[in-house]
Amino acid sequence: MSMSMAMFHYLVPLAILMSTFVQAISSGIDGNWYDAHATFYGDMKGGETMQGACGYGDLFEQGYGLETTALSTALFNNGLTCGACYEIKCVNDPQWCIKGAGTIKVTATNFCPPNFVDGGWCNPPKKHFDLSMKMFTTIAIYKAGIIPVSYRRIPCIKKGGVKFELKGNPNWLLVLVYNVANAGDVTSVSISGSKTGGWISMSRNWGQNWQTGTNLVGQSLSFKVTTSDGKTLLFSNVANSNWQFGQSFEASNNF
Repeated sequence: MSMSMAMFHYLVPLAILMSTFVQAISSGIDGNWYDAHATFYGDMKGGETMQGACGYGDLFEQGYGLETTALSTALFNNGLTCGACYEIKCVNDPQWCIKGAGTIKVTATNFCPPNFVDGGWCNPPKKHFDLSMKMFTTIAIYKAGIIPVSYRRIPCIKKGGVKFELKGNPNWLLVLVYNVANAGDVTSVSISGSKTGGWISMSRNWGQNWQTGTNLVGQSLSFKVTTSDGKTLLFSNVANSNWQFGQSFEASNNF
């Protein structure tokens, strides 16, 4: 093989690797481990973990199940981190860490509020994960209560396409965007009706609920969604013109 061909074969994989690395960094998926602490809330069946600050509602119905966590202020980013995925392991505490437990992988679905009266673990600038009880007891002994952990952002692995739940009324449409793969956390959403003739930028109401005041009843709906890694996907005609408030629709593609 000539020197030029050898260099070509070397540079192409390097270019692909660098491109992947840049995208990973921009979405917080950098492969490095960081220090934090973790507690748990709810019970082994997920009690008290539903209806969280990200707006996902019933986590079993939405596909998140018990593999979830609430985030402290330093990680929650006012709800913009909702949907992000983390790998977490119990470290440096042989009394409470379960030997050989490995790691858990969870999705951010809730907010752990600060407690300034008692110096709570979720107070800024502390990085803290309030895990479901099932996830906590996978890596640590129940009686520990709180443990030191290491964590890193990882790509979200989701089944099926991105999902859109429609709520509100004719003059106010609220759309929950969920089951988002890869980066997981959505940073902007635009909507288009079959009769509007253009894209309407939606504002984030709370968690991953996005809103518009445009009346789109009787129109088929398309969406443009951007995640924290800067990737934008088009979801054409996700909901047909007969859609109703309270319905959910699944796109044929995902990130």
